[in-house]
Formats: sequence, structure tokens, C-alpha cells
Amino acid sequence: MSRTPEQIAADRARYEEHQKKGLAFATRALPEASAVPAAPIAPGSVVATETIAAGWYWSTVLRKGEALRVAQPHGPASVALVCWSAHDTSERLNLPDTVKVQWDTRTQKGRVLFSDMGRVMLSITEDSSGGAHDVLLGGSTAAANAAKYPGTATRNTRDNLVLAAGKLGLSRRDIPLALTLFAPIRVSDEDGHFAWQPGLLNGNDYVDLRAEMDLLVAFSNCPHPLDPGPAYAPNPVEVTRYVTEVTADDLCRMATAEAVRGFENNARAEA
Repeated sequence: MSRTPEQIAADRARYEEHQKKGLAFATRALPEASAVPAAPIAPGSVVATETIAAGWYWSTVLRKGEALRVAQPHGPASVALVCWSAHDTSERLNLPDTVKVQWDTRTQKGRVLFSDMGRVMLSITEDSSGGAHDVLLGGSTAAANAAKYPGTATRNTRDNLVLAAGKLGLSRRDIPLALTLFAPIRVSDEDGHFAWQPGLLNGNDYVDLRAEMDLLVAFSNCPHPLDPGPAYAPNPVEVTRYVTEVTADDLCRMATAEAVRGFENNARAEA
């Protein structure tokens, strides 16, 4: 049954009222995008650096207090990410909750990524794109690639993450919706259509993600389904794992009331 314009307007008004109340509790405003190029990581803090080849995947164990810098030194690339608690893999990244409780689809500097148990898994401590990442659509599939790149041998995010999960002792059913970094997706109109907006990217973007618990993290370096490029031509991506520190006035821990509660949940689970 179709809804009338009046019903749609009433629903939007209710949503905006709830959003206004939620955002009123925010303790600090979010900053501008991180500067390009990125400030260098102190050599003594670097644990390891990995290059994810074009079209391939990679997984790692990330300890609480460590961070990953995902960067594009070889050209534009969209990188899908999923993660699980290293101590209980039934706890996993939950993007719907991440969006819902922070009232925004922009996962930018100052935001956090929640698990399905209400805990903070990752904090976004730097982001040069100002939130040009996809939290709504997920990654590519074999069927989507076959339709988009007919006659071309390709790899896809879904199959890559199945392989990565298998190497971590997990199965297909354990894979949550993936966050795709450097995929500038926005809802473009009132009907909810999605649009790729390349102007949100700089061409040499990076994101720093700090672990707030011990994690298993998997990446897939494949073009996003809405990437308008006509050819399958991903570029390698560089991931640097390094040790970081949390200051008393850390932005991610203070930006929203939801983040404050998420970190309280982390502390209770660790007590």
C-alpha cells in the first residue's frame, strides 16, 4: 500500500525530532576532515605494514590500543572491512546500529564503530575524506561483477571475505555487513536512490582506525558495486599497523552520548 505525501512528511518530522533530541546530548562537535597528506606515523610505533594487492584480501589480529592506517598511495581504491571480537567471534561489527545510534551515515573522524552488543570496536581517529565511506550497500559479489564487467575475470568482496573468514576459523554466516572505505555513497533524492559522489574524495585519502578491544579484522580490496569506472582496475592499498595512545580528552570517547555509553559497556565487559 502506497503512502501519501502527508504520511511521508509526518514520518520525516518525527524522525527529525528524535534526531534533534539525540544530537542535543553531543558533548563535542566533530572536526573537519584530516589533512592531506597524512602526518607520518612515528617509526617506533609501527608494528607492521601490509600491501593488499588489487582485488585481494587480508586479515589480521588487532590488539586494543593498536591502530590501522588504511591509505591509497597507489591511486584510488575502495576497501571493504569487517571485524569480530577476538575473544568471542559471535560479537561482530554492526553497521545498522552504528548509523542508528549516532544519527548519521557519515563514518568520519570522531565517530566510532559499534558491535552488535553495544560496545565500541573501532574509533575513527583520522579521516581525510570527511566520511566518504559506504555503510549501506556492502561490497561486490560475483553476480554483480559479471553484469558490470562482462567477459572479464574479476575477484569480488563477498568471496574474498568468505575466504578471509575461513582462514580465521569462521564461516559465511559469520560475516556482517561490510564497511567500504573510500566509497563516496550518498542518498541522492527523496526516493532513496544512491549516488557515487567522487568529489568527496581527494585521490590520496587515508583513514586511521583505533582498536577499542582485541579484534579480528578482514579487508577486501575490490571496486565498489557503484564505482562508475567502466573497467575492473583496482589499485593496491597500504595498511600500517601501529601502537597509539588515548588521551584524557579523546574526541571519539566524547563526541556523542552514544559513544560514551558504548565505552561504558566496554569497561563493564572488561571488569
